[in-house]
Amino acid sequence: MNRSLILGAALTAIFLVAAALSFLWTPYDTETLVIANRLKPPSAVHWLGTDHFGRDILSMIMLGARTSIAVALVAVGIGMGLGVPLGLAAAAHKGGWLDEVISRGGDLVFAFPSLVIAILITAVFGPGATNAIIAIGIFNIPVFARLTRGAALSLWTREFVLAARVAGKNRARISVEHILPNVMNLLIVQGTIQFSLGILAEAGLSYVGLGAQPPIPSWGRMLADAQTMVTLAPHVAIMPGLAIVLMVLGLNLMGDGLRDALDPRLKVLRT
Repeated sequence: MNRSLILGAALTAIFLVAAALSFLWTPYDTETLVIANRLKPPSAVHWLGTDHFGRDILSMIMLGARTSIAVALVAVGIGMGLGVPLGLAAAAHKGGWLDEVISRGGDLVFAFPSLVIAILITAVFGPGATNAIIAIGIFNIPVFARLTRGAALSLWTREFVLAARVAGKNRARISVEHILPNVMNLLIVQGTIQFSLGILAEAGLSYVGLGAQPPIPSWGRMLADAQTMVTLAPHVAIMPGLAIVLMVLGLNLMGDGLRDALDPRLKVLRT
């Protein structure tokens, strides 16, 4: 029994269910401001307390989960959708000009911290969830391209690939039919890791005002709004911060568990 996988999947599922449920129901309406209830501590009425506008923090976290998950998921989809084909193409043309262009392009992106690139893009094109997705997705592209290229290179010398080449299959067909299925396990694991990093990146962009804009709730902006009230009402900052920590922890544990489950060699080493 893989405890990391089970615990990580359970934590992740809680937030996924909360995000899905927020489309239909939240304990309170987050667009209704009740100043008389501002900064109430956790209680039976408001399980996680209220913020400086009197809004229910649990409801805000549920809606914020929807925003964070959507941004990170689409950004990972962009990274995989563009990075994996580039990595396969680079490996299929190892040593050629295409491999060189893709590899050097990835090095150029990696030369700058991901958050700096995201801040630059959102600062130029304006804040918002869409630009945050593009910014995070751009950094994911070379991550998946480099991972795919490295894994694919080790497969191009295998017997089943040589047999496919003898059978007359071209490089593109071999990459899709034989290489891609054999690197999919690594891509799934890396996807969970990049998903967690996307959650952090979205929270960071929202914290500095470059992510999702009001009235769309965001965990990062909840933290930014609460930073001046930590001593007065610490729960306002603790609750969204805890949500970020638990979501990222769950995804990392799930990624670690998937790596063990999908790679029998690691399972043997750890036992």
